[in-house]
Amino acid sequence: MKRIKLVLVFLVVGFLASTHMALAGETLDAVKAKGFVTVGVNGALFGFGQPDDKGVWRGLDVDTGRAIAAAVFGDAEKVKWVPLTAVQRFTALQSAEIDVLCRNATRILTRDTALGLDFVQVNYYDGQGFLVPKKLGVKSAKELDGATICVLPGTTTEMNAADFFRTRNMKWKPVVIEQTAELAKAYFAGRCDALTSDASQLAGTRAVAPNPDDHIILPEIISKEPLAPAVRHGDSQWRDIVDYAVLAMIQAEEMGITSKNVEDMLKSADPLIQRFLGVTPGNGKALGLDEKWAYNIVKQVGNYGEIFERNVGKDTPLKLERGLNALWTKGGLMYTPPFK
Repeated sequence: MKRIKLVLVFLVVGFLASTHMALAGETLDAVKAKGFVTVGVNGALFGFGQPDDKGVWRGLDVDTGRAIAAAVFGDAEKVKWVPLTAVQRFTALQSAEIDVLCRNATRILTRDTALGLDFVQVNYYDGQGFLVPKKLGVKSAKELDGATICVLPGTTTEMNAADFFRTRNMKWKPVVIEQTAELAKAYFAGRCDALTSDASQLAGTRAVAPNPDDHIILPEIISKEPLAPAVRHGDSQWRDIVDYAVLAMIQAEEMGITSKNVEDMLKSADPLIQRFLGVTPGNGKALGLDEKWAYNIVKQVGNYGEIFERNVGKDTPLKLERGLNALWTKGGLMYTPPFK
């Protein structure tokens, strides 16, 4: 009897394992079958996700999506962009309308659990702030008692703002608008005293103002906002691929590998670099990808420092400092597990 029970246990475990393995490859198989990665993006956030005046998609989140395509196909352009509002973004992912969400989404406990999502490596550490017109004469968020505040619905931003005002016994009147672009228009039109969002989004909004110098971001940062790509629960292989696509850009910067020198780095005698770039095989097989997956990311998209500076850095209209988004070796939070 004990032997029969033991056999049944092994059969059940084997069945569950085979089922898990089937689920684990489901997204990758579907992506390969259609020939591109469907990526949910903001669509109206300068520096992070929007098309330029020629219709070319640009931004830090866009480059994250391109890195995933480079890893899977060896071609960073095999992407279909799906612009989504804050309200639409998670439903689109849950319903498999998109394969991955790369749209300034904050990782929080309830999204990681109740919504059935898996967040991967953070691609931008942020915090919520307030943007106000200089003419308002406000120097601190503590002076916003009774203010009218523009905010996106269905976001951590709305919740954080409510908490900020309630804990300080201050009153506020939210002006809730779903579209990012329309929210900015409402703020610039004077429909609200301030706009609250992630500080990076405020910088992007200010950058496209008729006169950016007429607006200031107040000094208070009222929340932690680890912004990260997200995938659906239940497909560990796809999560690993998306996770390590982001991590590869960070690791490349730490190793000093750039889009300009990656060809020369293929000749490096450093075993860590050889393994990272696929000269020494193993990492690609572990992910179910070509051994040159990380090389393709760096060659076609760049390392993390390159995409940061290209999209939001000090030489862009956003003029953002690296801050928490610097490598751990330079006082930031960007840190990766070993690539081996």
